[in-house]
Amino acid sequence: MNSGFILRLLNKATKIEANEVKAVLVSFSFIFTILASYYIIRPVRDAMASNWSDVELSTIWTLTFLISFLVVSIYGYVCSKVKFKNLVPGVYGFFAATFYLLYFFTNAFPDLNLINQIFYVWVSVFSLLNISVFWSFMADTYKQEQSRRLFGFIASGSSLGAIFGPAVSFFLAEKVGSNELILISATMLLVPIFIVLYLQKIKETELANTSAAEYNEQAIGSGILAGFKEFALKPILLGIGLFIFIYTGISTFVYFEIKNILIDVDPDSRTQIWAGIDLAVNVLAVITGMFGTSRLATKFGLKITLPLVPIIIAGLLFLLALSPILWAVVGLQIIRRAGEYSITKPAREMLFTLVDRESRFKAKSVIDVVIYRGGDIFWAWSFTGLTQVMGLGLGGIAIVGGFIATLWSYVALRLGRTFDESQILDKSP
Repeated sequence: MNSGFILRLLNKATKIEANEVKAVLVSFSFIFTILASYYIIRPVRDAMASNWSDVELSTIWTLTFLISFLVVSIYGYVCSKVKFKNLVPGVYGFFAATFYLLYFFTNAFPDLNLINQIFYVWVSVFSLLNISVFWSFMADTYKQEQSRRLFGFIASGSSLGAIFGPAVSFFLAEKVGSNELILISATMLLVPIFIVLYLQKIKETELANTSAAEYNEQAIGSGILAGFKEFALKPILLGIGLFIFIYTGISTFVYFEIKNILIDVDPDSRTQIWAGIDLAVNVLAVITGMFGTSRLATKFGLKITLPLVPIIIAGLLFLLALSPILWAVVGLQIIRRAGEYSITKPAREMLFTLVDRESRFKAKSVIDVVIYRGGDIFWAWSFTGLTQVMGLGLGGIAIVGGFIATLWSYVALRLGRTFDESQILDKSP
């Protein structure tokens, strides 16, 4: 397959320019690898959840939030001490090492519930910081105008990785056992180290980012709580944080309902079912992300692209309330996550091109990890209260979720307008 054909194909999808091809393909490979690694162990984590009650899981999510707060604070300190060229490779090397340790302990103590809980918490922390660091790196690599054209296609690499990962889990869970999937995931996390080093090189050459060499030798900002200060002082970051917080309400409600459905299913079969959901989600997401998101963002702007999925989800939740059928929850989960991965997330990541490097790497991790996990525990306990205290069933939960999604749509619209207005100002003489 010659390079001319590849360029024409990419141009149809993203309006890519010749000097961007190498960087885009490497970025695509980067997110493919880290998402594949995560999605290999995600079903293992989710299979554990059915062993715990709503109260127990809410407690675990609360612990996840506290650990996330600590990890992000430490990460902020590391950012201020470590040269940028070593920062991102170091993050993935660190997580790979921790998963090797967890593999050892889960094999050594297979029946110890504490180890399972530690594993669940750490995978949840990894799932957000891992992606946050990637998109921080992307926002630092590409310009604002490039993000509108390229981020949708790059994000489709995450969908392909999220197809490959659960496929591995689906076919291997019963053959090799769930624990061996942890070893596979840890080994895959070593690959991004080399990808990042290569991207740093072509960032300066292929993309003509002349400041890259200087940045590589510098740490980012100062202070262990700098990310929290950046977040609190910038309205655009507060808006993104609110967007994330509301989003977690929808994802939490749907997750808890599916978790409860699978109570009576054995662990390895649960792993397969969760993997099957992941597989369906990402087949749909990759088609949309590869050929739809970039065109939506460039043609209609973020004022349409960003609120699109929230509006659809709000409508589906109100429909679910009229006909609360359990299998429909799974369908809603597939549509919600596919839309999030292929449209909403790459559109949301474009917003970070509006802020400086310290905000991208420090405040972004606060939003993506602390605010996200804080939303998780707020909505987890809210769900527990609605079901255990108020006795709401699926229909009632769907109505509550519909109103939450409506608010989510409004916040998305405001953020999208802010981004589009900044584009107009940038083009002004």
